[in-house]
Amino acid sequence: MVNPCGIRLRQDLNSRDIIPFIGVYDVFSASVAGKYYDGIFISGFGFAASYYGLPDIGFIAWSDILAFVQRVKTVLPHHHILVDIDDGYVDTEVACHVVSLLESIGASGVIIEDQKRPRRCGHLDGKLLMELDEFLEKLKKVLATRKDLFVVARTDATDIDEIIRRAKAFEEAGADAILADGIKDLEIIEKLKSKVGKPLVFNQIAGGKSPPCNLTQLKDAGVSLVNYSTPCLFAAQTALEDEMQLLRERDGYIQKDRVGVKECTALLHENLVNRSKE
Repeated sequence: MVNPCGIRLRQDLNSRDIIPFIGVYDVFSASVAGKYYDGIFISGFGFAASYYGLPDIGFIAWSDILAFVQRVKTVLPHHHILVDIDDGYVDTEVACHVVSLLESIGASGVIIEDQKRPRRCGHLDGKLLMELDEFLEKLKKVLATRKDLFVVARTDATDIDEIIRRAKAFEEAGADAILADGIKDLEIIEKLKSKVGKPLVFNQIAGGKSPPCNLTQLKDAGVSLVNYSTPCLFAAQTALEDEMQLLRERDGYIQKDRVGVKECTALLHENLVNRSKE
């Protein structure tokens, strides 16, 4: 059975100038983000932090990410969901299996990268790249496996000539969009746009190597999709630190703030309603 989610994403790309995807770290953060945006990004950074309490350096098991995506899809059945699958979990056959399963549960697309293990966040130093032919073999098999799933090929190359070389190869292989991660200047996006005909993806992460930009700036540079990797995770860390400090300062006294049991329960009941509409 053909999954329409990838088709819907392509249709929206044709009718919208730019589509933001908000990175979430659990189903609750997805519930909040989903009230404001129709694009949800399943961030490897956020999931590794939330589910394992560990850095995003290769700990994620594909079965765990699959179960997470399924839970998010249950409460946000009509949202676009873009999933970070790292290098496809090392093995090509595993990558193809994961892509097939994600498509069957309603993911709209995946991002697969050309890093080799031990992997790193795209905005940190010390990244190692697969040989291009090795990655292309994996990418082509993934593309042959999917039905309509939207596949973003990501390169972690840093040299502009190598970024362009790999992006052209990804385009020729049939990738739906291209992401060059950890870039330091929007001029690289503009150069890349002049060399390839596929939609470009830009990764926004607070404190990362790329300059902070608004959607208008990114659109003008030639970006079609933006994945915000960690806004929910970093906001949660900030709020938790602040609240724990205040709780100690108040001698354990809980002060009513904007959100209490009624507001939280209301959001959770909205998820029950969303499930029934699926």
